[in-house]
Amino acid sequence: MYKTTGLMIGTLTAAIMSTTALAQTTITVSTWAGPNHGINTMVWPTWKSWIEEATEGRVTVEVVHDMGPPASQMEMVADGIADATWVFHGYNTGRFELTKLPEFPTFEDFSSEHASAAYWRTHQEHLAAGGEHRGVDVVAAGVHGPGWIFSREKFETLDDMQGKRIRVGGGVMGDLSNALDLTGVALPPTSVYEAGSQGVIDGAMLVPEGLRSFRVAEVFPYTLKVDGGFYRGSFTIVVNPMIWDQISPEDREAIEEVSGERLSRLFGYMMDVSDVRGVSFAEEQGHTFSELGSDDLETLRGVSDDMIAEWADSVEARGVDGMAAIEFFREQLVAAAEEDSVGDLVPDDFK
Repeated sequence: MYKTTGLMIGTLTAAIMSTTALAQTTITVSTWAGPNHGINTMVWPTWKSWIEEATEGRVTVEVVHDMGPPASQMEMVADGIADATWVFHGYNTGRFELTKLPEFPTFEDFSSEHASAAYWRTHQEHLAAGGEHRGVDVVAAGVHGPGWIFSREKFETLDDMQGKRIRVGGGVMGDLSNALDLTGVALPPTSVYEAGSQGVIDGAMLVPEGLRSFRVAEVFPYTLKVDGGFYRGSFTIVVNPMIWDQISPEDREAIEEVSGERLSRLFGYMMDVSDVRGVSFAEEQGHTFSELGSDDLETLRGVSDDMIAEWADSVEARGVDGMAAIEFFREQLVAAAEEDSVGDLVPDDFK
């Protein structure tokens, strides 16, 4: 009697476990950076651990590399080729305009984590209504570190750079290169080392983490800095809305709890950590860092103000009050800087 009952219970338990395993939903993430990039070593594995914990293992994440080039990521997710991805808006020329908002210089050294939290709040409050992410759901918004200018020869003034061939990646950095009379050369960061070593470009607008992760410090020994960067870069993490059809309302709510601002902060935190490592690597190579002088800084402020005014006019047609959104973003930068870091929520294995 007891043996039969035990056998029945064991069989039933095995069946339930088997059904649970079969019912598990996997979110397939397309990633386009190299395997050692922080998005792959920190953000995706941490998000995966958060999701698995929040859903008690019913939902997991699988990361797939090289499913398509950066500019194709939005369409890949909208078409269901992948369930999720990260998008750099500057690679999608003409599609995104609202997303330039966090890219303008702030002239203050806010961390990428704080900027990403502020950007998420601003997206939800002001930018989402513009509908630039049609076909996908935005689950996080991120900002990379301060964009500096790395070069073969030492630049100390804005005049030093006029006419120089400088790598740009779209968005505000493209507009800025035109305003400063640079010769912008559109390249992905992965091509900077080769282009620099072959003399195709004289320098690159890029973030500090690129000094190490893209080996920029090996070909460009000089950096020109500005507090807060000449520019920042805008990203979102997006999912195909149909993925929610495979997930219970309770698990969807749980996933959204560990996405949104929390995932946005994680993205920024990853960028902060990567930038520190990039600068340390460059210093070991004997790299030289210079600061833009006060007169040129005022010139750059004027250029930035003009660019923001033009941007605000351009987004009015999309139903967004650009100046109000900028002001809200700046207020949230200050507020986010007073809050706790997400770093304590990142497993040690992924730091």
